[in-house]
Formats: sequence, C-alpha cells, structure tokens
Amino acid sequence: MARKTDIPSSYYGEPRKFDPAFRGPVHNRSCTDVVCCVIFIIGILGYIALGSVAWIHGDPRKVVFPTDSHGQFCGQQGTNNANKAILFYFNILRCASPSVLINLQCPTTQLCVSKCPDRFATYREMKRNYKNWEYYKQFCRPGFDNPDKPVDQVLRDEDCPSMIVPSRPFLQRCFPDFITRNGTLTVRNQRSFQDGDGVTRSVADLRDAANGIASLLDAKEVGMKIFEDYASSWYWILIGLVITMVVSLLFILLLRFTAGVLLWLVIFGVLAALGYGIWHCYWEFSSLRGNSDADVTLSQIGFQADFSIYLQLSQTWLVFMISLSVIEAIIIIILIFLRNRIRIAIALLKEGSRAIGYIMSTLFYPIITFFLLAICIAYWAMTAVFLSSSGDAVYKVMSTQSKCVYANQTCDPETFSQSSLPVACQGSQCAFAFYGGESLYHRYILLLQLCNLFLFLWLVNFTIALGQCTLAGAFASYYWALKKPQDIPSFPLFSSFGRAIRYHTGSLAFGALILAVVQFFRIGLEYLDHKLKGSHNAFTRFLLCCLKCCLWCLERFIKFMNRNAYIMIAIYGKNFCTSAKDALFLLMRNVVRVAVLDKVTDFLLFLGKLLISGSVGVLAFFFFTRKIPVIQEEVPSLNYYWVPLLTVIFGSYLVAHGFFNVYAMCVDTLFLCFLEDLETNDGSAARPFYMSNSLKNLFNKSNSRQPNIANGKPGSDKLTKAGKTRHR
Repeated sequence: MARKTDIPSSYYGEPRKFDPAFRGPVHNRSCTDVVCCVIFIIGILGYIALGSVAWIHGDPRKVVFPTDSHGQFCGQQGTNNANKAILFYFNILRCASPSVLINLQCPTTQLCVSKCPDRFATYREMKRNYKNWEYYKQFCRPGFDNPDKPVDQVLRDEDCPSMIVPSRPFLQRCFPDFITRNGTLTVRNQRSFQDGDGVTRSVADLRDAANGIASLLDAKEVGMKIFEDYASSWYWILIGLVITMVVSLLFILLLRFTAGVLLWLVIFGVLAALGYGIWHCYWEFSSLRGNSDADVTLSQIGFQADFSIYLQLSQTWLVFMISLSVIEAIIIIILIFLRNRIRIAIALLKEGSRAIGYIMSTLFYPIITFFLLAICIAYWAMTAVFLSSSGDAVYKVMSTQSKCVYANQTCDPETFSQSSLPVACQGSQCAFAFYGGESLYHRYILLLQLCNLFLFLWLVNFTIALGQCTLAGAFASYYWALKKPQDIPSFPLFSSFGRAIRYHTGSLAFGALILAVVQFFRIGLEYLDHKLKGSHNAFTRFLLCCLKCCLWCLERFIKFMNRNAYIMIAIYGKNFCTSAKDALFLLMRNVVRVAVLDKVTDFLLFLGKLLISGSVGVLAFFFFTRKIPVIQEEVPSLNYYWVPLLTVIFGSYLVAHGFFNVYAMCVDTLFLCFLEDLETNDGSAARPFYMSNSLKNLFNKSNSRQPNIANGKPGSDKLTKAGKTRHR
C-alpha cells in the first residue's frame, strides 16, 4: 500500500498553468451541456402541459366545497346551494370515523344546509308536535313538505333525518357539539339523547361514531385563536423582520471595517448569552425542585397550547439547562482546537465584506431567488390541487341493510329509481361517494403527481443553482481585479447573470437534476418510513434508517460539490463535469485548508445568524410579554404570546440566512479563487498575487505550521519559497 507521501504530483490533477491574459471570469465562452439544456427545456414544456391537463380536468371546488349526496357543491355561488355552505349528515351514528366523514363515504344521506342543528329532536317527536315542523324541515330533502306521509316510509326513503343533534360546523360539516365538563363528555349539557327509533342512547355513541372529533374541534379552537393572534400582531411581526433586515445589513457592512473585533465579539457574545441561559435555567430549576406541582413530567401533561404551563415544571428547565450546557461545551471545544484557523477564516470574511461593499447589489439578489422560488412553489401546489381534484363524480349504492349484496357497487342516480335495486335492497339509495374515474388519465393520476413533484424539485434546485452561479461570477470579478475597485467591471452581477443564463443553463440544470434525483428518493424513503412506522420489524426499521442516513450524506456531498462546480463554471465557463472535477481536485490538493476553513467560516456565519435572530427574539419576547414599560399600551391583546414570538424568531433567522447566504457564497468563491491564485502565481511582478496583503500574511504564518499540498504533493515548499521571494 502506497504511503501518503508517495502520492504522485498528478494524482489530483495538475495545477492550472499561468495565463498572463487571465483577468477574472472568461468572457469568450460557449454553451455547455447543450443536451441537458434541451432536456431541461423539454421538461419545462412538459410541466406546462401537465399543468394545463390538470387544469382542464381538475376542479378545485371539489377540494374547497363539500359535496352532497347528489354530487352538488355546498356554498357554490349561482346554484341552489349558494347560501347552504355546510354539509349535514342525516344519521351520523352510521359513520365510523372522522376520515369517513371528511371523505364523504358515510352510508347516510348528506345534505347542504345553511346552518347546523342547535337542539335535540326526532322525526317521531315532530310528528306529535307540528309546531317544530318549520324548523325540522330545513334538514329534509329539498322540496319535501309532506308531514302526513307515514313515518316509517319517510325514514326508509330518507326524506328527513330520523334525528338531529346540536352541532357546530367543522371543515364545513356539521359535527356534534361535544363539550367536556368535569371529565364528562356532553352535548348541550346532556349525557344521553333519544335516537330516531325512540331508544335512549349515550353521548358516548356519538363520540364513537365520530371518533377523534372532540380533539379535532379543540385543534380548530386553537387554530382560530392563533389566527386571531396573527391578525392582531402582524404589524409588529413585520416590524421585527424589518429590524432583522436592517441589523443584518449593518452587520455585514461593519464586517468590512471591524471584521476581527466584531466576529470575536459575536463569539464571546454567544458564549456569554449561553452562560447566562445556563445560570437562569439552573436558578429556575432549583426554585421549582421539591414543589409537588412542578415535579410533573413533560410526558404526563402532553401537548398544551399555553406554553406557560411548561415553564412551571422543573423538568422543562432541566432539559433547557442540559441542552444549553452541551451547546456551550461544543462551541468552547471548537474554539480551542481551531483558534489558529479562525484567524484565517476571519480574514476571509473581512475580504468577503469588502467584496460585498463594492458590489452592494448582491445583497438584494436573494429577492429574485425568493420570487422565482415562490413561482415554483405556487405552480407545484396549484398543479397538485388540480390533479387531486381531477375526476368525475362516482355514485355507489348505500344501504342500511347489512345483507344488501349490491352495497358499494357503482350506480347511475338518473336510472337508479327505475332499476330493481331499490326493491332488492329496501332503503338503499344511489349516493355520491367520491371523485374518480376509470379512464387512462385517471389511472395514471399517481404517476402524474410523482412527475409534478420531481419537476418541482428540479426547478427549485435550478433556481438555487442560478443564484449561486450568478453570485460566484460577480465575486470572482472582484477577486481577479488587480486594482480594486478600478479594475472591477461595470455591473458585475448583471453580467454574471447574463452569462449563466446564456451559456450555462444546461450545466446548471445538470447539477440540479442530480440533486433532484437524490431528493426524490429521500422523499420516497420518508413516505415509506411513515407508512411502516407502526411496524414491529426491527430489521426493517434499521435498514430504512441506514438508507435515510446514506441518502442524507449523499445529498449533502452533492450540494457541496455542486456549489463549488458552479463557482468554477462562473469563472472558466466549462461544462458541469469538468468544472466539478477541477473544483474537486483543487480542493483535494488543499484538503488541509479546505477541511477546516470551510467549516470554520460556516460556523462563524452561523453564530452571526444565531446572534441576530436571538437578539430580535429576546426583544420580541420582552415586547409581547409587556415587559417594556414605555410601549406597554401598544402591545396587542393576545391569546398565546408565543405565536408572534416564534414567528418573529423563525422569520428573523430566515431573513438573516438570506443575507448571510450571499456572504457564504462570497467567501466560498473568494476561497476557491484564493487557492487558484496560490497555484498559478508566485507573487513576482510578472505573476502577482491577487489576494489582499492581510490574507497573504496570515497564510504565510499558517503555512509554516501546516503541510502544504500544492501540486498534489504533501510537504511541498513551493509556496513557502514563493513567500520568501516576495519578502526579499
């Protein structure tokens, strides 16, 4: 086995030869990966065709509006049901579960009504007391106004419901108005009721028929309160996000002048904040420990919409304290072992802030990426909805008799009454069941949904790739300008965007395609894992876990390689495979620097994002909990203060992530250019370095401590000699 020192100089390729005419991104370039470009364009045209077919056959009203037994939409304008937006079930006791109700496959007549019943009543009682007929008949079939018809015949033909129970609308359907009082389930303060046959039934029977509806109604109640909180606090949430944007912009601008001081302040600021958090958690835990009410475990209380309940438990603060301690320890260990490399990373970040300062337009490019991603997401969602709503109304025989042999068979509502089925199955009816079909199009709906998902992933990854290549070209123009800013070309961002679209659409689509394939299989594995979650086969779960882990690692590696390949494409204008190979070999020839510096810069940028979003989050916490006396009266009244708080924190992190992503792309581009600069130039007057003096000095200091791998040969002192030549 060959030793590491025996690796030949050409093992990771030869360094790029010096080109005296090279002054940054190559302008004289040609189209790359044309075949993939053609396939990508065909894919886009096919996606448009897929969306068009879905829009022709689909009908979102099938998703938006519930459908009655006659296949008519409830609440649709221009129909007889325009003012009847809620679906009512004649006999909800026949329904087995909420999923049956939501899918409209309950074996009972379903009718569109304007409001749900608000009282207990039966048809037999109404017959004895006709004064309730005017109220009761609104839940009968339209046009039925014959209370003199025999009761048994009315109930058999399901002209009217045998009973009604107090209900309230949920998902535009009438569900029993369950209320739990002192641990007892009731409906309008009653624990029992009379069914249509005069039998006394327990409210628990309604609960069993609509299993889980009580919890769903609670979820709806929480959802309404959350919506109210957003409606009353959206203005302040927007202000919080604007503050984050301003702070992120100022942070990046300050890095240009005080990168070293500011980044060390960020590091120690994060450590100090974590230290205070650990102390505060320990203080809260000590004060609550021993209190019988606070010793309840998190698993015992389950999910609570009011988060303040968790803060009254000692276990909550113990979990917080342990988590913060682990994070603090990890950060300290990283700082101890990487203290020297952090100095070079800070120099790179300072150079990145200087580049962004000269090309300020790059800070606003994420808006274009966000706009394009929003279009992709909206198109995918609309196509998915139209595909899922594609189909014709399917009617099936529904019978109250368990021995009906024709039950669940398809039928035609127009000819059902003239057929022999109503005679063979007394009380049966031809009712709407679901939307579907047996045509070729309907048989391949699932395949079309998968195509929709795959093309969506491809377009999203292409949009991200376009942004990365555009930014890389702009920042490369900055680095390879010998005299900055005089030699920086005009409108570098616009020029880079034009080159990426005109020459390298195929290369960007190729990289996006590879990543989309991996992500597609990852989603498939996640779906399979979700379906097998209840499986007790340990080997199956272990195998799925291993596959998910491998695909996750593969996706991360492909993202890393694509990112560096796009940088090389932006600079030299070669195809994707060549650019990926050149980037990989360049990184491998400098693997010691890459392995550390890449992660150190990511770590420092992550700390910056954490500090900004955390600071805005703390400010939002004090504001929404009315702990700022000056503006207490301005705080809106909230059901859950954590709703706008978490929104501000998460949104702030996304805003900061958008700005710092530009910064990260800048640093990655400058770093690759820095490595190319070291390999092709020697610092002489004929072959000067393009890097800044601070970066050169820091590299020379670190180069004496680290083995150099220039020319693919560990221990090479070429760069050290070059450094001595420069200083003579």
